[in-house]
This record gives sequence, C-alpha cells and structure tokens, in this order.
Amino acid sequence: MSEYILEIKNLTKEFPGVRALDNVSLRVKRGEIHSLCGENGAGKSTLMSVVSGVHPKGSYEGKVFYKGQETNYHSVKDSEKEGLTIIHQELALSPYLSIYENIFLGHMKTTCGVINWNYYIKESQKFLDRVGLKEKPATIVNKLGVGKQQLVEIARALSKQVELLILDEPTSSLNDEESSKLLALILEFKRQGITSIMISHKLNEILKIADTVTVLRDGKSISSYDVKKDNLTESLIIKDMVGRDLTRRFPKRKSRRGETVMEVRHWSVYHPEYHTMKVVDDASFYVRKGEIVAFCGPMGAGRTELMMSLYGQSYGFRSEGELYLHGKQVTLKSARAALNKGLGYVSEDRKTLGLILIQSIKTNISASSIKKLSKFGVVSAPREIEEAEKYRRDLRIKTPSINQLARNLSGGNQQKVVVSRALLANPDIFIVDEPTRGIDVGAKTEIYEILNDLVAQGKSVVMISSELPEAMGMADRIYVMNEGKIKGELSHDEANQEKIMRIALLD
Repeated sequence: MSEYILEIKNLTKEFPGVRALDNVSLRVKRGEIHSLCGENGAGKSTLMSVVSGVHPKGSYEGKVFYKGQETNYHSVKDSEKEGLTIIHQELALSPYLSIYENIFLGHMKTTCGVINWNYYIKESQKFLDRVGLKEKPATIVNKLGVGKQQLVEIARALSKQVELLILDEPTSSLNDEESSKLLALILEFKRQGITSIMISHKLNEILKIADTVTVLRDGKSISSYDVKKDNLTESLIIKDMVGRDLTRRFPKRKSRRGETVMEVRHWSVYHPEYHTMKVVDDASFYVRKGEIVAFCGPMGAGRTELMMSLYGQSYGFRSEGELYLHGKQVTLKSARAALNKGLGYVSEDRKTLGLILIQSIKTNISASSIKKLSKFGVVSAPREIEEAEKYRRDLRIKTPSINQLARNLSGGNQQKVVVSRALLANPDIFIVDEPTRGIDVGAKTEIYEILNDLVAQGKSVVMISSELPEAMGMADRIYVMNEGKIKGELSHDEANQEKIMRIALLD
C-alpha cells in the first residue's frame, strides 16, 4: 500500500481567458492533516474541485491518483463512492429539510420504493454523536447556526464512509469557540485514521493542527513543508504566498480626527419575526471624521443587526432611537436614502447581499452609482468602463476582463468588487461588515490600505470584525457588544484581547 493516499502530477486547468492551475504537483500522506495555503485566486479551491470530480476527467491536463489508482471521476458522486468527500466554503445543505434528511440525502436506500425513515433517524444519531452535535435529528437545518450546520455537513461526509475529507475554509464563518471545536474534531478524525485536507487563510489554525503545508501562488505549487521538522512560521508561509516579505499586516497611518459626523442615541431594534424581541437594546455611540471605529463581540451580539437597521432600516420589524449625521437628526427609510445621505455599506454576506453573481464585474461596480454615471437618464458606457477599469487596477482585482461574471471570481476578488462599488458611490461614512472574512493575508493588507486611505481623505469607517487582532490593529476606538447591548468602549492604546472579552462578558 502506498504511503500516499493522494498524488497529483503536473495538473493544469484552464478556464476561458485564465489558467487557474499551472503544472501543479502535490502528495498527501495517509492519516495526515494537510493544509493548502495561498492568496485568493491562487488555485486552491480549483485544485480540490478537480480532485473531487467537480471538474470532471477530460477538463484538465495531468493526472490524479487516489489510493494508488488514477481517478476517472465525472462527478462528485464518483469520488464519494470511493470515500473522498469535499465540503465547500458555501455550505450545500437543504435548509428546509431536517438534519437526518440532509445527512443521507442522495444515498438513502429503499425497500420496494419505500424509505424506512425511522432507520435513518436512528442511524443519523451515530454520526451526530461523532461530531458532537446535540440537536435532535428531526431539527430543521435553517434553525441551526452556521457552526452547527458545518457539523451537519461533516456528519454527512462521515455517513459516506469518508477516508479523505477536504474542507474549504471550514472556520471562515465561525467564532473562536466554534472554530476551536471544529479543529479539535479534525484532530480526532486524524486519530481515527481519516486523512484531511484543509484550505484556510487562518495561519494560526493551520500551524496548530496541520502536519504538512503546501503553498500555491498564481496557480503554481510553490513549496511544501513539514510543520514540525521545518519549524514552519506564519512569516514563511506569507512570504511564499505573496512572493515577498509582508512585514506589517496592519499598515501604519496617522489619525487626524475631527468633528463628530455620526451619532446614535438610545437605538433599539426589534426582531423581524418576533416583534416584541429586542435584538439591539438602547445602543449609543458616535463616530468622528477621519477615524476607524470597530465593533467587536461574540457571534450573535447584534453588531450586524445594529448597522443594517441604521442603514435605511435594512433589518428588523422596527427600530427606535435617534440618528444624527453631521449634527442633524435624520430618518432613513431605505438603503437608497442612506446612500444619498452619505452612508455606504459593505455587507458581510458578499454572495447574497453584496453582489449580483450573474452580472459582470463592471455592472456590479457601477450598480450604486447609476445616476453619477448617467446623462439625461442614459448610462454613459465609456464612463462606466473607465470607472470599472480604474478600480480593477487600483484594487488589483485578478480577472482577465471587467466583463467577467462576478460568480467566477475568487472570494477575495469578489470582496474587492464589493468595496469598489462602495468607493465609487463615494460616501462620507463607510460601514464595513467583516471586510476581510475568507480572504488571504495579502488581500487583507490591501483592504486595510484602502480603509487607511479613506480616513486620510477625511472619511470615516465603522468596521465590524470578529477577528480581535484586526480590530485592535486598525481601529482608533473599539465598542464591545454582547446580547444586543454596547457593553463598553476602549481606545486603541487601551485595547487588548483580554479586556475586550472581559467587557463582552460583563453582566
């Protein structure tokens, strides 16, 4: 039996106008945790999609060997039959089905065309116990948080007798506690003999659990390291990822804070379905010209709900309180009204709320600035192209053309398109919700530089971030939220992770 469960030899994959993978070679040992690192667009997800049959045999050049045999997969079902399962960053659960139905969906057996539901309810419990999910098998999936849905996906993989588990950014939408539990689960799978390949931008997590790390850059395999033998560090991974030393993750800037441009007093927001439940309770804060203000707190603290409700009542059954912009009280009844008053919003959910995936990059960038690009009600095509090309260059969006569909971009490049649209609209106050979620360290630094440029121009930034080092590295002030309430405020110099967590947990 070969020492390697997976071998990739000289693999090349092309899409129209772009070579996504260029002569990539890779070997994964049986029973190890192997991590794939690289910038957005480096080819990590494409490589694993080839391995798992998402891109079928014949659509690429090179060879893939699994358990010593060359693969000939024409769909994901082919790879799953052989114990190879991929869990994508965008979870593929059916939200209105139960947990047990999702676990066995697509591979239930029937007797004379009849499914024994009781058998599958009982059988699903075994897999739920293995992943540590305490919910009842009959629970509808859309009632679960993202972390628990991730566990359902893994339980489904286990039900297919998985031998090689591929996880694409498994912790990108999880909080610290959920991430720790998931990493512990992957380590437990290793003890059970399951091989895992993990794609992640969270280098601290990679160094915590991975045995081997392979770095891709621009579609090429750059290096592979034995984490322990090579004394691998984050700095070395970053250097291989971006092709240069990245000495500062949070670029320096000088703050020139001015007058208060936004003030919120006693703001409360009620749940869109349970109309008497307060999701945000009596929140008050202010933002000054030329500063970055961060909002931190555990998942479910109410940060996103607060900002969406302020942005033209985009969330909630109703809200109450006072909002002042440049010293004047305003009532914003729509997102368009908020934009017209100088508020911009970049959503954490770029695929659902941030982008029109079936439209081009050009159309996505110009979507919020049609009036600005129009004359007598007609959009100026040359000006729309000019602006789109400008942001493609300035933000280094990796794409062969601005006519490329947004859905074909990597996560980091999609994020840059969302930011480009906000920049073109040119608001005075930018609200950015998890601006660097699921993107690599190089792209993160570029986003940070953009935010610094904005405040240097006298704009203001309100940033929601679940990554405490990011908030502490970028913000002039930090508001800490939990359970819908603002629990406290810290200056840049005061803030550390211990203080933030202590404030969040205060009664």
